[in-house]
Amino acid sequence: QVHVAESGGGLVQAGGSLRLSCVASGRTFSLYYMGWFRQAPGKEREFVAAISRNGYSTLYADSVKGRFTISRDNAKNTAYLQMNSLKPEDTSVYYCAADVGPKLPSTVYEYGYWGQGTQVTVSS
Repeated sequence: QVHVAESGGGLVQAGGSLRLSCVASGRTFSLYYMGWFRQAPGKEREFVAAISRNGYSTLYADSVKGRFTISRDNAKNTAYLQMNSLKPEDTSVYYCAADVGPKLPSTVYEYGYWGQGTQVTVSS
C-alpha cells in the first residue's frame, strides 16, 4: 500500500510560479511511476505530467509543455511539479498519483494510488 500526499498549492497571479510537492510513503518510492493530474469544477480529471522511476523520462500534456516541469528525488520519496507562467485556466485541484507501470502512465485508469489534491488558483 502506498500513501500519497500533495502540498504547495495556493493563490498566485497570472504569470507567477508555484511548486507542488508529492510525498509517497509505504513502499519503495523508486519502484513507482509518478504523475500529476488536475481537475477543474465541472470537468473531468486530466493528465498534466508523468515521470519514470529513475526520472530520466517525462511526459507532458500539450497545454503545459514548456511551462511545467516534473521531477523527482528518490532519496526524499518526493515528486515535484514546478509550474511557471501560470494562466487563469490552470486553476484546478491538482492531484499526485503513483503506480508501478509497466510503462509511463498518462491516464487516470493507469494509476492506483492518489493523493487528496491541492488547490491551485491563478488570478487574472
